[in-house]
Amino acid sequence: MFDRALETLPPDHLHLHQWHRVRAMARELLASNPFVGAKWRAAGVRAVDDLSGWDDFRRLPFTRKVELVEDQAAHPPFGTNLTYPLERYVRVHQTSGTSGQPIRWLETPESWEWWARCWAFVLRGAGVEPADRVFFPFSFGLFIGFWAGFEGARALGALAIPGGGQDSATRLGWMQALGATALVCTPSYALHLIEVARERGQDPSKGSVRITVHAGEPGASIPAVRARIEAGWGCRAYDHAGMTEVGAYAYECAEQAGLHVNESEFVAEVIDPTTGAPARDGELVLTNLGRVGSPVIRYRTGDRVRLAAPPCACGRTFVRLEGGILGRFDDMLIVRGVNVFPAAIEGVVRRFPTVDEFQIEVFRHGELDEVRLLIELEDAAGARPVQEALREALGIRLEVAAVPPKSLPRHELKARRVVRRTPGA
Repeated sequence: MFDRALETLPPDHLHLHQWHRVRAMARELLASNPFVGAKWRAAGVRAVDDLSGWDDFRRLPFTRKVELVEDQAAHPPFGTNLTYPLERYVRVHQTSGTSGQPIRWLETPESWEWWARCWAFVLRGAGVEPADRVFFPFSFGLFIGFWAGFEGARALGALAIPGGGQDSATRLGWMQALGATALVCTPSYALHLIEVARERGQDPSKGSVRITVHAGEPGASIPAVRARIEAGWGCRAYDHAGMTEVGAYAYECAEQAGLHVNESEFVAEVIDPTTGAPARDGELVLTNLGRVGSPVIRYRTGDRVRLAAPPCACGRTFVRLEGGILGRFDDMLIVRGVNVFPAAIEGVVRRFPTVDEFQIEVFRHGELDEVRLLIELEDAAGARPVQEALREALGIRLEVAAVPPKSLPRHELKARRVVRRTPGA
């Protein structure tokens, strides 16, 4: 564990720890954060003493992504969710833009150190140690991506190796030359590196990598995806969850029985996405506690999760998300009346080792959405078993079409496998 004292706190002590931090943060936000102050005053919270307990906290308004987008559009370039003068901020990042208009985010020195600490929980939970050499095949652009993971490796005392400005073959060469023992990237890119290595006559499973840590997509919590990564790299693959606007909030332990939410740094709630009432299976809502300069309070992540009931065998008392991130509500497809998440489709497709890449095409047929799955195959006859497996798993028949190998896009960052086609496209 990275911080055993915090990770094993009894629940009542943990909630007290969170409450002290909520109150301290609220005092600063009400004094000088225009975005939060306006929302809270409209809800009847004008002073920190109006927050006397968790019931008061749960009456605070939710924060939605569209509010942040509109705020930055009205007050460019950074919006009004700023607690301090601009001179206090030292880094700027932005969201990937895969689900809409990118949001810019500023960090103070304190919040950047907080990011590094959150990532240290992630890496240590996966078994990364100070003696490890951690490779980051990431472009290091404005998207926050794995910038904070790189800082987390430093905070843990491990050797952080930047892999920006290189193609995949060069990255593989550097990993071998420098003896990388851990790889941090999206699940899609881990699979792509396996593909590139095999094309070059290399076998990554015989290399030095013993741990892979993944983010950006839910793939590493999908058993079929995890199995393919672990077989290809000869390693153990670990999932992680985070968002630019929230932080690195959840990680796996050695038991790999779901994602632990880092409750020492976040308040987690699960709600019914329609009613807002507490739920066991629903939308994850997060409040970060160490990012006072530009926080989110009761942020509706759009992620579908399910709370795990029994305590984890690892000894951590943090709440656990069974199966990781199960999908995003804004990615959910309704096909002939059936709710279908892209992650569920991937879970089936990845069972078939002959399929290297896939794409989900969504198009309108009258008033309804229809889905066509494109899969790369040498032999088109291999599409039929995939179609049957999808029908059995999802309870619905999807069109599955084989396309030539290497004809679909590869992704370094978040994969964009769901493509909406307009008539005639």
